[in-house]
This record gives sequence, C-alpha cells and structure tokens, in this order.
Amino acid sequence: MKPKYQIIIDDIKSRIFSGEYVQDKPIPTESILQKQYDVSRQTVRKAIADLSNEGFLRSEKGSGTYVNNRYHADQRLNSSKKTICVITTYISDYIFPSIIRGIESRLNDDGFSLLLASTNNNVEQEKDALETMLSFGVDGLIIEPTKSNLYNPNIAYYMAFKEQGVPIIMINAYYDELDVPFLCLDDVQSGYLAASELISKGHSQIGLVSKMDDLQGKYRMRGYVQAMGEAKLEFKPEYVLSFTTETKSDLYNRLKEFLLRNKEELTAIVCYNDEVGLEVAGVCRELDIAIPEELSIIGQDNSYIAKNANINLSTLTHPQEQMGRDAADWVIRKLQGAKNLPNEMYYQPVLMPGETIKESAD
Repeated sequence: MKPKYQIIIDDIKSRIFSGEYVQDKPIPTESILQKQYDVSRQTVRKAIADLSNEGFLRSEKGSGTYVNNRYHADQRLNSSKKTICVITTYISDYIFPSIIRGIESRLNDDGFSLLLASTNNNVEQEKDALETMLSFGVDGLIIEPTKSNLYNPNIAYYMAFKEQGVPIIMINAYYDELDVPFLCLDDVQSGYLAASELISKGHSQIGLVSKMDDLQGKYRMRGYVQAMGEAKLEFKPEYVLSFTTETKSDLYNRLKEFLLRNKEELTAIVCYNDEVGLEVAGVCRELDIAIPEELSIIGQDNSYIAKNANINLSTLTHPQEQMGRDAADWVIRKLQGAKNLPNEMYYQPVLMPGETIKESAD
C-alpha cells in the first residue's frame, strides 16, 4: 500500500497536469488538504515539501503554496502534423529496434511524427520522459511500462494524459493501477510452451531463470509452474534463479554459482528470454557443460541476437514489428474517432526449434 503522503503527491500532480490546479495560482491550504485526505498536518507538509523539491510547487511566505508554471500542461505542439510519443525501456537493444520499426512504419503511412524516449527500466527516467512529453503536448502515447511488476510512482502522469484526452496504449506489459489498453505477448503461454517442450523431451529436473521486476517474468514463471504441475513434476525453489534490472549486471556470476550448485541434478533450463539463454550458454562454455548433451536450454522472443548467435538457440516467437504496427494503428484510429477499439490483445507464441534441446533419459 502506498504511504499517505505519496497518495497526496500523486493526486496533486494529476490535478496540476489536468489543469485543475492552475499555474501561478494557490493550491488549497494545509488545513483543507488535511480534511480532504484525512491525514495529519505533518503528512500534508511532507507531501508539499516533496512536490516543492521536485519543482511542482513553490511556497510564498504569508501567501500560500502555488503551482509552478514549469510543470503546467502546455498547449499541443504548434504543428498541423500530429506527433505520437513512444517511450520504451530500451531503444537499440534486443527486440526493441523491430518494435520501433513497426511503429514508425505505420505512423509514416498516415503522416504522423514520432517522438522517441527510453527509460532504461528506471522509474526516474520514466518520470523525466513523461514530464517532457506532457510539456511538448503530444497527441498520442505508446508506452512500454517500466518495472511493470512493481508499484509505479508515476501514475499521476498517465492520469494527466488521460484527463487531457490523449490516447494511450501500452505494449509488452501494463500497470495494474491503470485502466489503459495494451498489446502483449501471452507470456504465460510462452513460459508454458517453453517448459512443455523440455518436458516432452523427457526432462523432469528443469530450472528457471527469470526477471521478476517486470510482468513478463512473472507471467512466464506462471507458465513454467503450470506446465510442471500438469506433468506432476515437483516445483523446486532451488531450481529458480531470479534477477532484476539492478542485479542483471551480476547475472553471469550468479548463473555460474547456480549451475555449479545444481550441476548434478539439472538437465534443462527455461530462460527468461534469448539474451538470458545466450548468457547461460556462455557460462556453460566456461564451465565445460556441453549444450545440449549435458544441459538443454530454451530462450523466448526469437530475437535477432538469437538468430545471429554462434549457437542455434531453441526459442519462442514474439510479434515484435507487428506489435509496433498494431500499437501505432490503434492510436491513429483512436485519434480519427474510431469506436469500440480493443482494450487488450494477446499474441500467441510459437515454438521455434533450434539445436539446444536434447532428449533426456532422466
């Protein structure tokens, strides 16, 4: 649950961006805010202090607390050409160039401009990007959520876009706190198919390496657990290695420890994605663990790095460019006044056999 002062912060930000609290005008007094949010004066003062430190508010002695004009919602960009903002966690890595290529291609079809930003899966960088896009007055928003499996402190910004009538669609994941349309791979099914493929080849001692600050990792793990349960195979916590954006830089060393610890038992691993799959393969080369003779691995996403690797990684598909086109098409149609657009779409993954899975006799 969010702290009470954070609830006040988020709500005041939303009111500023929606135009309810006007630049250079005072917000309600501390006593009114106390009653409005049913909190102590100390809580109100902490919220106001934090908002002042961030540049949203300023206090004038003997007069009150005012909205800073720096963050007030501006008019739309002064152009007849509509601009769509795209914010993804990364731009040049992994599957993101293909997604962005799909978005750009569809926007070009109808003469829309593209404004691009990335967050590096960091909520502070996401906040900066959202503030910039609000000040620019973009016409539509395509977002890949940041740390989608955790509470996001930037919800007020999204609410501000919604209150201004700016169409928003999310890709790859979504925020539970927001009622916003989204396009996602069926990550549960992807994890399920990955584990099922290993099970069908006779493996029963199957590990999992998954990223747990994003919804994709949570749902892919759910699919893995579902497949293991249906096959009446025991779920062993010691066979699961989880990581986050912050611990990813140390994943190679943690994988080495994980494989050495479970070397005698594990015969296969479901990897969070192709990038992790190739990292597992690299650790196995260092430890002289032969793939697939001693360890079978499967990635997910059918990314270009898997296609260009020196190992033919078994994996599952991701819509990539098609997802990008579909997201851009949704925003364009929304701006053109289309009704009854889908609120959610799941793409079904398909197995892409490689050479990293072998029949097991265990």
